[in-house]
Amino acid sequence: MDRQGAVADLRRAVSTFAKAHGVDDPRWCVALSGGPDSLALTAVAAELRPTTALVVDHRLQVGSRAVADDARDQAMELGCVDAHVLPVVVGRSGGPEAAAREARYAALRAACDGAPVLLGHTLDDQAETVLLGLGRGSGARSIAGMRSYQPPWCRPLLSVRRGVTIAACAELGLKPWHDPHNFDPRFTRTRLRLDVLPLMEETLGGGVAEALARTASSLREDNDALDELAERALADLDAGEGLDTRRLAELPTALRRRVIRGWLLAGGATGLTDTQIRGVDTLVTAWRGQGGVAVGSQLRNQRLVAGRRDGMLTLHTEPV
Repeated sequence: MDRQGAVADLRRAVSTFAKAHGVDDPRWCVALSGGPDSLALTAVAAELRPTTALVVDHRLQVGSRAVADDARDQAMELGCVDAHVLPVVVGRSGGPEAAAREARYAALRAACDGAPVLLGHTLDDQAETVLLGLGRGSGARSIAGMRSYQPPWCRPLLSVRRGVTIAACAELGLKPWHDPHNFDPRFTRTRLRLDVLPLMEETLGGGVAEALARTASSLREDNDALDELAERALADLDAGEGLDTRRLAELPTALRRRVIRGWLLAGGATGLTDTQIRGVDTLVTAWRGQGGVAVGSQLRNQRLVAGRRDGMLTLHTEPV
């Protein structure tokens, strides 16, 4: 393999990532769409370690199976020890992008058999994720972007610009597939990629994507520290029957809301929003006898409701 230029940059990024996070497993999996990011990552990964390519066929476009089969064949030509096409059924929950992502990650987790899964997200993807979080206005957690390492998920290219993966494919003589969804203005991320980020780069004189990625990294570190403090506080406050609102109110706001979030999740809540967490927080800080706050539940046909009784935050279920 040519180790000059872009290929060398990718190889160095993957090797550095593996060393930094102790990803020393004897084999890797790589999520391969056939696009330039994942194709270039597959080429480098297959050189470094025995690698199995996992190709998810979302079956959302005509000819998607042919695209998946071609990606599988390219993976084997690049030296992967194995390659599998994983057909999935995409639901409707949360919109098309979220539903496809949920189906994809579930298929990858089931197929990886405990091995690390390398994902081709680049610095550009991280910048777009930060902007999406800003648009949602749901707090620092949503602006902190994607984690570089959250087993089994590995994102060794978060410090690499998308142009490097495109250049690497050219160096290797590869012909990546370009997903038409990436150019469809119906999708928010596409508009950010094609319109918003280029305008920001032009207006602010460049370096915006890198700055957004640095912001994500800094916020991730802050969030991790606060989450650790919140976990300790929750262990101290949770008496098994709820949370003491008097003691909870004594905590700083950022810490208190994280304690509430952890308590709700431990109680079976799913799909929590910042609005719901703030609503539960008002049961502590602005109690006026108001009713409880409903949140999503893991239980079928049930929802969880956080309420206040006798100075305690409590959880109970109600039929949907």
